[in-house]
Amino acid sequence: MLLRIFTEPQQGATYDDLLAVARRTEECGFDAFFRSDHYLAMGDGDGLPGSTDAWITLAGLARDTSRIKLGTLVSPVTFRHPGVLAISVAGVDQMSGGRVELGLGAGWFEAEHQAYGLDFPDTPGRFDLLEEQLELITGLWDTPVGEKYNFDGEHYQIKDSPALPKPVQQPHPPIIVGGAGKKRTPALTAKYASEFNAGFRSVEETKALFDRVHAACEVAGRDPKTLTLSTAHTVVVGKDDAEVRRRAAVVGRDPENPGDGSIVGTPAQIVDHLGRLAAAGSQTHYLQVLDLADLDHLDLLASDVLSQVS
Repeated sequence: MLLRIFTEPQQGATYDDLLAVARRTEECGFDAFFRSDHYLAMGDGDGLPGSTDAWITLAGLARDTSRIKLGTLVSPVTFRHPGVLAISVAGVDQMSGGRVELGLGAGWFEAEHQAYGLDFPDTPGRFDLLEEQLELITGLWDTPVGEKYNFDGEHYQIKDSPALPKPVQQPHPPIIVGGAGKKRTPALTAKYASEFNAGFRSVEETKALFDRVHAACEVAGRDPKTLTLSTAHTVVVGKDDAEVRRRAAVVGRDPENPGDGSIVGTPAQIVDHLGRLAAAGSQTHYLQVLDLADLDHLDLLASDVLSQVS
């Protein structure tokens, strides 16, 4: 199982904070550094000093790191025009030497849209945007140099685009789609995605989502083995029970009742949980770390968890 570090910078982080975590991620041997794509803090936090833009941040990290993959989990379709997003992601892929992955989703956090004047259609409307954006972005990337790309959708129209710039990765950067949608999510995954992410679910729910996506691949005539399956959970690890309790308190988790969205415990307990997710089909796991100042946390994850599951 590949392990990736996943952050939530909208809760309060500067670029330098993220750079420190990304560099430690690289030093520790993790596969990737991912971040959420949000503009507003959630819960009781004030979010100071304010959220950084995901793709501007990743552009900086593309130059300030050398090995790890970089991406979003996930960018909402409501934030950016797909033509502009295709240019941005291709640019960051060039800047990183081909290390970028694009997580794209329908979005869900209505309050941040209200806070920054962004349109927030209903759920079917956002999935309509997602479907068109997946087709349009991959269409721009896949158009041969020297040819033009046209798109005539309900929400987006493109005429005679040179479809530039091109990303380094060919045919294009990996696309991640996730979620628990019963019909459209599996179908879009089978058609466009390199990876499906079942985030913050129990082992049993994860297995059911994986089975649903595999069934959609078979309907679409795609070999399910060509799709990477991944999971994500908030993780809190401590070398002993006292350290577990200390770290859990900092990020507001109850070690006795962490819920399906979190994995809390000693390294052995974390490894056991990851093993059960792997048995359910997960090939990659995103370890969501919420205390970005605690770099020792990453060290422990690397020495006592990554070493056991990679």
